[in-house]
Amino acid sequence: METVVRMGEASASNTPADVLACIGLGSCIGLALVDRSKGVAALAHVMLPESAQPDPPQPHKFADLAVPALVDLALAHGAASRRLEAAVAGGAAMFQLGGSGQDIGARNAHAVARLLDAAGIPVRATATGGSTGRTLRIHVGSDIAITVREAGGREEQLLGDTTHTGRLVIA
Repeated sequence: METVVRMGEASASNTPADVLACIGLGSCIGLALVDRSKGVAALAHVMLPESAQPDPPQPHKFADLAVPALVDLALAHGAASRRLEAAVAGGAAMFQLGGSGQDIGARNAHAVARLLDAAGIPVRATATGGSTGRTLRIHVGSDIAITVREAGGREEQLLGDTTHTGRLVIA
């Protein structure tokens, strides 16, 4: 079963054959947390780097609230915090704003990376930057696989078995 995680939402699963997906990531970030040894995956569709309020109705919309909330969601599904790993996709520069410093995609990617580092969660794979939208999918099971597809491109494995880690695009 495929669960589409829309903007500002999150989902998690420990059910083999489930698929969690963020479709059409532009400047947003698809943040995947996995505990591969337990077959647990969690996915958030992060829209903005930080919240202006401490308790907004959609905490997964903001990187500063989404990272800890997604960790909690993964743990609630049986993950162990010491085994969590991350994969990140999106963060594209979808709109040219004349160098105004408002590149929300880059700001989102930086905020998520900083928060994962502060939480001690290693980022094992990224597909961020550029100017093209992406779709991120997590295939849940004993061999969790994370795939990414750029708009108009083919699906590629971003993170797979325990011997494979990757960095597709870093801009």
